[in-house]
Amino acid sequence: MQLGISDWISNNWIEIFGAVTGILYVFLEVRQNLWLWPVGIITSAVYIWVFFTGKLYADMSLQAYYLVISVMGWYWWHKGTGRRAQGSGQSQEVSPLEGGPGGVSGSVEKLHVSRITLKTGVRLAVTFIIIYIAMWQVLDRLTDSPVPAWDSFIASLSVIATWMLARKIYEHWFLWIVVNISAAILFFTRGLYPTVILYMVYCAMSFAGLAAWKKSLK
Repeated sequence: MQLGISDWISNNWIEIFGAVTGILYVFLEVRQNLWLWPVGIITSAVYIWVFFTGKLYADMSLQAYYLVISVMGWYWWHKGTGRRAQGSGQSQEVSPLEGGPGGVSGSVEKLHVSRITLKTGVRLAVTFIIIYIAMWQVLDRLTDSPVPAWDSFIASLSVIATWMLARKIYEHWFLWIVVNISAAILFFTRGLYPTVILYMVYCAMSFAGLAAWKKSLK
């Protein structure tokens, strides 16, 4: 039994490493810590390989998107709103929980947690539908993916949720709850058990994120 466990760890160490960094990523996300973005870049690079070997091509493409949006999110969170804080009462010096490499200066208004607007919500809903249909058709017709519709749904919704995270929109947590539950079921059917555990942890932490970010709402 001990040999079997060692062999399993040896054969799946890349996936296990990705799961660990993924959990760290969500922990930093809940805390609104800028370090979440470089950790996210590492996690995405690992899972490009994991999903490629698992023939989950939509999720593999999603990780490439994560690499790009992580760089953008890092910039947006570091830059803040780009506006000067008005008065000492609005000075936006970064706290130890929200700071990170190159933290935002106290003279600049940092990016705050906000609620989604109706206009933005409609645009994101239309974008989701377009991405979902396009991805589904590509996977169904051009790849050997065994679950094109399911894989495309998770990937498309994750695209929207990650963009909302980069803009610090509170409601992105609701999308992550749906994504994490759906992904955990899918990955279980594909035998990616460390990743199943990862997404179950993601789901639990999404509820924690809802509560934590709600306190930051103005």
